[in-house]
Amino acid sequence: MKKCLLSLIAILLPIITFAQEAQEMGIDEKIDQVFGDATGWFVTFIFYQIDFGSGIKVFWVLFPLIIGATYFTFYFRLINIRGFFTSINIVRGKYDDLEERENHKVEAAKSTFTDEDDNPDTIRVEGHEGEVSHFQALTAALSATVGLGNIAGVAIAVSIGGAGATFWMIIAGLLGMASKFVECTLGVKYRDIAEDGTVYGGPMYYLTKGLKAKGMGGLGKILAVLFAIFVIGGSFGGGNMFQVNQAFQLVQSITGGEESFLYGNGWLFGLVMAIFVGIVIIGGIKKIAKVTDKIVPFMVVIYVAASLFVIIAKYDMVGSAFAAIWNGAFSPEGIAGGVIGVLVQGFRRAAFSNEAGVGSASIAHSAVKTKYAASEGMVALLEPFIDTVVVCTMTALVLIITGFVDPLNPPANDAQAILLTSSAFESSISWFPYVLTIAVVLFAFSTMISWSYYGFQGWAYLFGRTKKMEYAYKLLFCVFVVIGAAASLGSVIGFSDAMIFAMMVPNMIGLVILAPKVKEELNKYMAAIKARKE
Repeated sequence: MKKCLLSLIAILLPIITFAQEAQEMGIDEKIDQVFGDATGWFVTFIFYQIDFGSGIKVFWVLFPLIIGATYFTFYFRLINIRGFFTSINIVRGKYDDLEERENHKVEAAKSTFTDEDDNPDTIRVEGHEGEVSHFQALTAALSATVGLGNIAGVAIAVSIGGAGATFWMIIAGLLGMASKFVECTLGVKYRDIAEDGTVYGGPMYYLTKGLKAKGMGGLGKILAVLFAIFVIGGSFGGGNMFQVNQAFQLVQSITGGEESFLYGNGWLFGLVMAIFVGIVIIGGIKKIAKVTDKIVPFMVVIYVAASLFVIIAKYDMVGSAFAAIWNGAFSPEGIAGGVIGVLVQGFRRAAFSNEAGVGSASIAHSAVKTKYAASEGMVALLEPFIDTVVVCTMTALVLIITGFVDPLNPPANDAQAILLTSSAFESSISWFPYVLTIAVVLFAFSTMISWSYYGFQGWAYLFGRTKKMEYAYKLLFCVFVVIGAAASLGSVIGFSDAMIFAMMVPNMIGLVILAPKVKEELNKYMAAIKARKE
């Protein structure tokens, strides 16, 4: 561990020098331009908007996400609703005894890396029990989704789409629960286990193995490689640089803005974050899970408690707020695109926030200790509910009740949106911006450590699982933490965010093809629960 940290510091020092020079010489702007020119076509393609006229423009990537989530909701007979309380019981450990039942048949896998057969019991066959509990897998995945999108993204959605955008965010969250269930069940079903018990899972593996079993091995390999490339890019940008950059913006603002001692010294903030991130991620998923299962519940409780305080303090306005949400969803006034415009804003921000259908969460859930793949899929469907239905709705209510939304003058970017949300809380809790700043830093920190795990899984799939490759990725990830805080690499972040959405394309193809396999796993698990009760 000491050697790794020393190596990290040795690599970061020249990066810090470069970051300082970049700020003084404007090199970051030049990088922005060069990188933007080289990758602009990709960003434009992923975020291409279909113009339906009357001011209605919809990102094409929203269609497969929405259609897919709706399809899974009905294909699995409203699993997002009827399986809700079962999911809570699984997290509580009510069905843990099923894991030890002697009558559960164990089938040995032919190999741990190339086997195309589905085998959720691989871990136990090899004498391993997985790496984390259901609760830890849930918090590790939640730490990557609950974050700045819930705070800043909601402010943008409500400002542009009005109060009605909240209704469609909730609908998107409920539908997204089904997509999360499917991808995380597959993540466990087709995971790989190294000889030391380390788990490797996610879309790379169920695309490769699952489609090969269906006679589509070539397609599966292509989709898996594409996903691995996209998830690495997403981990460096949207899961890293964007997070630390926006956290720094709020910290700088709360400490005096242009008068702050941090003004012009983002590299210093980035260095501190990089060291803490490095300490955690070098320890692997077990260390990540031990951190996230403490940070995530704490963050969510603090944030929701503050939201409830504002809502209760202005309880007389709650009724009118919900009325505005309902009316604005179906009969918006002054909103570009009317009802469709509001719907698009709600679904867009929900998709960015909970990542349902993107496939990223299945990577964390694959490391769970279980022999029933569907059990973890059930746990995962709670994520969009917590992330979007609870946390995003709380933020929206605070913004609506306090009056800090203006569809005619929306925030230009997420940085301004964070400050807008901070001001909304400050109107009722004068000191809360300081608490919110701490929460945002923790949100950013937890998101970064979880995305480092996602990116590493893609990296290991492409370049191998050696320690040398592992440390190469993790050190590189920490370098990007410093770069993200020190410079305003807008094009890089835009490209990386596009990569996150690009992950959805190969993933959704695999989810639809492998849905019958998920149904088999669900029936097997529900039968086990039923037998337990009898």
